[in-house]
Amino acid sequence: MKTDAQLQRDVQDHLRWDANTRDAEIGLASKDGVVTLSGQVSSFAQKYSALRAAERVAGVKVVADDLVVRLPSSAARTDTDIAHQVVDILGWDIEVPTDRIKAKVSDGWITLEGEVEWRFERSAAERAVRYLTGVKGVTNLIVVNPKRVSTFEVGQKIKEALRRTAQTDAERVVVEAADGNVTLRGHVRSWAERQDAERAAWSAPGVRSVRDELIVEI
Repeated sequence: MKTDAQLQRDVQDHLRWDANTRDAEIGLASKDGVVTLSGQVSSFAQKYSALRAAERVAGVKVVADDLVVRLPSSAARTDTDIAHQVVDILGWDIEVPTDRIKAKVSDGWITLEGEVEWRFERSAAERAVRYLTGVKGVTNLIVVNPKRVSTFEVGQKIKEALRRTAQTDAERVVVEAADGNVTLRGHVRSWAERQDAERAAWSAPGVRSVRDELIVEI
């Protein structure tokens, strides 16, 4: 079990090691496995990188986000400019079904809406717009509405995927599936392992939602 001070040092070191966040002015607090990031960053992409970097550190259970995006003048764009960028970037990404997704831009904040069949399509749309110049944040309201498959098949596919993943101890994860809604319970050894289990669940055909109740054991 890491102390709060040790966990804070580890997260600080990881943020300084990451090329996307080493120059950012990020404040950090740690208490009982909960890490809070605060301060200002120069882009939404940098904010996203900081949150993901903190999550990857062993011992982190939850990351609280108090980061604020303050764009430099050179990165400022009008909502109209950003909207044109969004149309172009979504159209160029082969994983994004552009005919099913709509986007709105307000004060630099992008909201994505629509309905897709696969989780990766939802994620691809968000990933595509996350790094555009002038973006302050992204809200992803895209709904995953897959084809129906049997509840038994969904559960089996997820368990098989977990067993194939070297980072996840499949025997410690309980998978419950009903009508495309999946709940994960049990214990994992790190936040990264928890994310791997969630990704495996989303990769199964027929999954429309994943409720992650896995507990990170330090």
